[in-house]
Amino acid sequence: MCGIAAVARLDGGVLEPVADALLDRMADILEHRGPDDRVTTRQGPVGMAFTRLSLVDPQHGGQPLVSDDGNLVLIANGEVYNHRELAATLPAGTTLRTQSDCEVLLYLYREHGLKFLDSVRGMFGIILWDRKNDVLVLARDRFGIKPLYYHRNDRRIVLGSELKTLFADADTPRRFDWAAALANPYLTSAASLHDRAPDTWFEGLESVPAATILRIELNGGATARHRYWQFPTETVPDARAEDLVESYGQVLASSVAECATADTEIGLFLSGGIDSASVLAHAVGQLDQLHTFTVLSASTYLNGDAEHAHRLAEKFGVPNHQVVFDPSRVPSPEDWLRLVWLCETPLCGPEIYYKHELHRFAKQVRPDLRAMLLGAASDEFNGGYSSELSGGAGWEVCEANLRSLARQGVLRRRPELSAWWAPAEPSFLTDAAVESVAGTELADPYLSYLDWEYRKIQQYNVWHEDRTAAGSGIEARVPFLDHRLVEISATVPRHLRPRLLWDKTILREAMSGVLPEASVQRPKGPFFYGPGTRHTYQVFVRMLLQQDGALIEQALAGAESARFLDGDALRQELVRFAERPTDSPRLELALRVVNMGLLSQLVEQADTMSVTPDAGPPIEWARAWERPGIEQAVGLGPAWDLDSVPRLAPEVLLLARPGSPEWFVAVDGSIEYVLDESEPPALELLRAIDGVRSLREILDQLECTVADVSDTLAELAEQNLLAFG
Repeated sequence: MCGIAAVARLDGGVLEPVADALLDRMADILEHRGPDDRVTTRQGPVGMAFTRLSLVDPQHGGQPLVSDDGNLVLIANGEVYNHRELAATLPAGTTLRTQSDCEVLLYLYREHGLKFLDSVRGMFGIILWDRKNDVLVLARDRFGIKPLYYHRNDRRIVLGSELKTLFADADTPRRFDWAAALANPYLTSAASLHDRAPDTWFEGLESVPAATILRIELNGGATARHRYWQFPTETVPDARAEDLVESYGQVLASSVAECATADTEIGLFLSGGIDSASVLAHAVGQLDQLHTFTVLSASTYLNGDAEHAHRLAEKFGVPNHQVVFDPSRVPSPEDWLRLVWLCETPLCGPEIYYKHELHRFAKQVRPDLRAMLLGAASDEFNGGYSSELSGGAGWEVCEANLRSLARQGVLRRRPELSAWWAPAEPSFLTDAAVESVAGTELADPYLSYLDWEYRKIQQYNVWHEDRTAAGSGIEARVPFLDHRLVEISATVPRHLRPRLLWDKTILREAMSGVLPEASVQRPKGPFFYGPGTRHTYQVFVRMLLQQDGALIEQALAGAESARFLDGDALRQELVRFAERPTDSPRLELALRVVNMGLLSQLVEQADTMSVTPDAGPPIEWARAWERPGIEQAVGLGPAWDLDSVPRLAPEVLLLARPGSPEWFVAVDGSIEYVLDESEPPALELLRAIDGVRSLREILDQLECTVADVSDTLAELAEQNLLAFG
């Protein structure tokens, strides 16, 4: 990973020496992406800035890279995994001067022109100056894993790996794009599929599209766009399930092997799920040493991820650092501002915070670590959300719900049709009516869903994976975003989708015999959502309300914020969250609203902003895996005395409605909680508490452990609704 930036004249002129100061400032801003080296250069109409994180050929792989005839100059951020294979295809007599994985791109471009990326596997953002033809060539990898942004006017273009780099230029506007942000369906988690291109969140700033090459003439600015890869839109009707599984397993092994190649140390984020476990299984034989890192929080303890990661690391004989996040670890307002500025997105939330802190910890304990393997982006293309999309009801319901989401996406563009599909009411029309009026086919909603996921990973997943790693001088590597893998999953024929894409069966079968069977069959669990979500959300409510709500007040301070945000409603909602801890997703929506206000302020202070936090990184759980101690460490309260007798407070009543699966918890005559029979063991625990039996006796009756009910016990105790005698 590196930081790249450039400024170029588009009017045929030459850059003046004053541009040197701009290039130096851009290099300063990108220093966290490349702490090992920096270079700035200016020649003719083009100036470049480069900061290097050395992973391949640390001694000789510096940039800019220049072709042997001097006509091509390149700076690149990322990795070309198959560079040796590509170098072997170059014309006889071509001599590469370094072992850098990116140098081959110069000669591929000289040989193939705008088709030079067709056979490249990797992740990259590229700025290439073709001196002979007086053009600038910009490109990104197929999934936009590595970022590249720009702002241009008639006279010049400025480019950089991060948005903040562009603000070093006085002619780049500094305005948060409220109109685009408020209409962004990813920000609101709108229940629809759509084809919206990723936003940059700031007015006048654009991103080079994924899988795309831009060719810009430096004498006039004329621009051509070449798409070198398309997300698959056709299935392979005659494909066999066994062949697809075999191919998937082979390509995954190849992808991990390529991602696990470097001349420096590589680590792994190990969540406990099958995705990162699969990466571990294939990577462990590739590396001399492999340290793994796991979030240990109330959430990951209760959903079993942390313990399973611990057991997996033991199985494969690699160190596992369990990094503790307890409720007392609340980001300060200053540290949250720095994180939002590092990530440059209002989508900054708990997941991003955890990953950022995990990278910081990894860098502290392994200073030579330069890259981190991730299990990200498997769910998106392997049916990881199929059960969630169907409510556990099966593939047919999943497809039906996707069809509804696809229709909602069309109705967003033609809102006058939405009255025909009123909520909770049957429509008198078929999908053909939408297709006829909107001119859009809904024939295969699953392919529409995959296209939506393709855009979502660019707006959220790879965006934050890049920034959270870069903040600690680490490169994030994503084996599941090898385009060969995605093409296998995306082209599974419709009749095989229930067989292979329900709950990631294609991956599970590919890993059978490679992973322990318990890992292969372990149900999918979210990163921190689930039984412990409420504990995580409490941390961020405390963050927003600390210092008399300093972050909220700063978010509301700007004129634009006051125009667009209802401060009273925001304050009241957060106070309610504090008084009654919740796992409602509205907490994250409120946090995103605050982030929008903060970004609108921070962009005006870009010259003085830092991305380095003041607080130290979290600590590691270095003792044996002992439940009572861990429960205390992650803030789940005291180790519950199994021989004590739990009693509900006198004002608490458990009520049922005849013939309904719903149960109600009333406090002082007001219904405070609604549970149904699909929520064991919480409901079963409440029904079993009789003020006579001990907690041990109740758990024996329910055939569960204290870990299964810790969240319920803690919530009741926090509200003074439960006591022990």
